[in-house]
Amino acid sequence: MKKTNLVAEPGKQEIVITRTFDAPRDLLFRVYIDPESMPKWLGPERLAMTIHKMEVRPGGEWRYTHSEPDGTAYGFRGVYHDVVAPERIVSTFEFEGMPGHVSLDTAMFEEAGGKTTLTIKSVFQSVEDRDGMVQSGMESGMSESMDRLARLVEKG
Repeated sequence: MKKTNLVAEPGKQEIVITRTFDAPRDLLFRVYIDPESMPKWLGPERLAMTIHKMEVRPGGEWRYTHSEPDGTAYGFRGVYHDVVAPERIVSTFEFEGMPGHVSLDTAMFEEAGGKTTLTIKSVFQSVEDRDGMVQSGMESGMSESMDRLARLVEKG
């Protein structure tokens, strides 16, 4: 299985995640923003995902929840600031359980030789916010999500 790389340098307000997929950029981009595909890859497989809003355009809002088997739900929301298909998406990200702690996320899709490297850069308002995200288990959750995304887009 390919590795998802997550870098959080000490003292910086950002996290950079990279993963190379054996898939063309157009396909990866389409699956990444498709509200019907997203529940199949985003978040831990044990959680049910519901998309409440997904307006993939500059100024459009998004919101989804992940639910535990016992019904406990976690809400997330944001706003799309820039969408250039199939190159880039810039959006905010906020966990509703910690309102006011917003990151600015840029997802870049770069194709070379039939493979696509996805680079996600998340910039937080403070080093403390960034460290809190890292300590929340983000790395294992992101790795599982990227593994699930790879299964959707990669050939056989």
